[in-house]
Amino acid sequence: MTVPLWPELRQAAHRVDELVAKLPEPGARGPEERAELAAAKDTARALRTRYLHTHAGAVYDHLTSGGADELRIAELVGAAADAFPALLPTAGQLAADRARRQADKEGYEIDQGIFLRAVLGSPRSGPHLLDAMLRPTPRALRLLPEFTRTGVLETASVRMERRDGAAYLTMCRDDCLNAEDEQQVDDMETAVDLALLDPEVRVGVVRGGPMSHPRYRGRRVFSAGINLKRLHAGAISLVGFLLRRELGYLHKLVRGVRTDTAPWHSPTVEKPWVAAVETFAIGGGTQLLLVFDHVLAASDAWLSLPAAREGIVPGAANFRLGRHTGPRISRQVILQGRRIRATEPDARLLIDEVVEPEEMDTAVAGAVARLGGPAVVPNRRMLGGAEEPVEEFRRYMAEFALQQALRLYGEDVIGKVGRFAGRGRGA
Repeated sequence: MTVPLWPELRQAAHRVDELVAKLPEPGARGPEERAELAAAKDTARALRTRYLHTHAGAVYDHLTSGGADELRIAELVGAAADAFPALLPTAGQLAADRARRQADKEGYEIDQGIFLRAVLGSPRSGPHLLDAMLRPTPRALRLLPEFTRTGVLETASVRMERRDGAAYLTMCRDDCLNAEDEQQVDDMETAVDLALLDPEVRVGVVRGGPMSHPRYRGRRVFSAGINLKRLHAGAISLVGFLLRRELGYLHKLVRGVRTDTAPWHSPTVEKPWVAAVETFAIGGGTQLLLVFDHVLAASDAWLSLPAAREGIVPGAANFRLGRHTGPRISRQVILQGRRIRATEPDARLLIDEVVEPEEMDTAVAGAVARLGGPAVVPNRRMLGGAEEPVEEFRRYMAEFALQQALRLYGEDVIGKVGRFAGRGRGA
């Protein structure tokens, strides 16, 4: 190890572990016990923050062999926990927390957030990690030969079919209105990778499938956002869902996929994307729309980002929404829960075309035809670089890593997701 941990950091981390081992399970602790453990955790976290402020670059270099190895976020935090005890939670600690409801966890993910804020915030390590996250997943590479042969992908939550040079990706979690969980994030990244890697695909289309949910049976729904039942159950993680989603498939929709087969004049393979919104796009569904090249919406559809009600940060929407709508509308939507209906004048800042529901198929075909030309990709690359500079995105995601981790364990969030889950959203 080239960067030794400070003795006082080791001692503070050991004190936290001693208390956790001595105290009852989180849900059975009294106020004094909770206060004692919280103070010990705060001491350790303050030391971790100070240590990483100085040594994040050196720690990252050690973990990646000076940048020779490209580790995805999950691999990175695992390697850091092994190489730098007391800096990050162990696999055993995370597994124990994973088995608990969100209300009963120890909050080890906050320590991951501290680490990832430092790594992403470093001008040296942050860009390297973002590039690593643009690599195709091993799962996608395994499935690529079959997809290029058949043009069909079937997963638990996504179906994709290639037709006439377009990849039609349908979100099909029909039981929960396409409310996202870790399975859907994995399936979405796999599908996006395959669409980008398949040389026969020129344009990607994302649409919600018909629902079996009793309230919307037979109707297409774009997305109900984060699966609050899974969050309440403790199955929505910082690394596996919240960060992988933003730095994985959403980031690839914007900047493409990095592959050794990319042309010499570009480090990534990127393509234009169309979104077709029916019924509603809530939370993460609206976040998705902010990265598409063309957004279609049915005339009876609506959009919302209920972050304040849920108590969490809506991904990179705080970074992107104001660039589309201006600061006043973004504050109304994010802070006050304003819904925007597709037919409102303000909706034109987020939606390119509003069509009658029965005309959606025709509108999708028209958008695909318009975006299939050879000059579209170089122009979208130039537009993207001007509208969303990667360095600004990196700095935003560095702070997001910690702030979202803290929000996951806020008492207000834990109470709210329990009530939302009880009412059936994400059922």
